Amino acid sequence: MTKKRFTLVARVSTDNRQAIKPILEKLVAKRSITSTDEGFLVKATMYGERARELNRSLLSVLRRVERKTRLRSEWKSMGITECFFDYVPKGSRKA
Repeated sequence: MTKKRFTLVARVSTDNRQAIKPILEKLVAKRSITSTDEGFLVKATMYGERARELNRSLLSVLRRVERKTRLRSEWKSMGITECFFDYVPKGSRKA
């Protein structure tokens, strides 16, 4: 399967920002990570076959560091936006 370009907009909620921030910086560009009251707002471009796989891999890496980390994400590609809360798909819509 061909790798697609996805635009990610995500809210990462965590109790341990100091542990999560370096992991996010390794996974996405530093300029796309903004601190919020609950954790971080992430805006990035990632490449993969499916949004679900990218979402799962991102959350898995974050949860290895802090188990209680939560991820609300929107993955946009080819005119479709797919939404997730943690590992659970919450639907898709035309972008």
